[in-house]
Amino acid sequence: MNKITDTYDVIVLGGGPAGLTAGIYLGRAKLKTLIINEGSIGGQMVLTHAIANYPGAKVDISGRDLSLDMKAQAKTFGCKIESNVEVTSMDLSGELKQIEIDDDEVFAAKAVIVATGGTPRSMGVPGETKFKGSGVSYCATCDGDFFEGKEIIVVGGGNSALEEAVSLTQYASKVTVIHQFDHFQATEHAVKIARENEKIAFIMESEIQAVLGDQTLTGVELMNMKTNQRSIVSTDGIFVFIGYVANTVALPGSLALNSRNEIVTDAAMMTNLDGVFAAGDVREKRYRQITTAVSDGTIAALSAIDFIQS
Repeated sequence: MNKITDTYDVIVLGGGPAGLTAGIYLGRAKLKTLIINEGSIGGQMVLTHAIANYPGAKVDISGRDLSLDMKAQAKTFGCKIESNVEVTSMDLSGELKQIEIDDDEVFAAKAVIVATGGTPRSMGVPGETKFKGSGVSYCATCDGDFFEGKEIIVVGGGNSALEEAVSLTQYASKVTVIHQFDHFQATEHAVKIARENEKIAFIMESEIQAVLGDQTLTGVELMNMKTNQRSIVSTDGIFVFIGYVANTVALPGSLALNSRNEIVTDAAMMTNLDGVFAAGDVREKRYRQITTAVSDGTIAALSAIDFIQS
């Protein structure tokens, strides 16, 4: 690494709701804080065109606007933010942790909060990226009510896919579950509840090959995995639940991860490394919402404050 450019009390890796919330609490505690974010501020939150379930926010605030509000609040309390940079090296061992960005600047801190988030596993087919956030969604809770009275597709065969399919029937007129195998990976109970729902139909042993549409999403191209026969299915929206990938690839191997490569923490958001905490979608947890990320960020910040003061 290069020579240390500047030293902070706490460095927060990630500028999503967890990282920004941590920054707000750290700034209010008068700790010198740096937030480093490799992409645009807001993380996965910016992909949601309207958020209807964030407490106290104006009705249907956009993910982008909520991100900007959080960013402004963090800066008001003194946080420095480095966004759209690449973390090229890091050392989270020892009393002074070091983070290098863009092979140029090196920042050090007594404590680090890892809030690098996660990424829903995508189908990786043509048209998916084009309609992401405007027809293709990875969060039923976030976007389900925008498909009131419409026909939608749910992709996946695990518990999340079937449970969310059932949840989406409160909005959609019809939900079609598309799964690549002839059986589900979900529990028998989840399968039973889904099959008993009159609004849910199933297309098994099939995969989406492309998402179709010009200005708006209109359908998908399917291929039967057994016969290789292709067909077109019309739809107003697609919800993808085929797994989740935590953004931990660039983290040191000494940081304890579970079998899904999520950071393992205790209730105080402490990791196995002294002075290193984790918050938000990057850590091992069941529910992933903006509100749960904000909660994690709060706890991680308070734990980091206690760590430094002690």
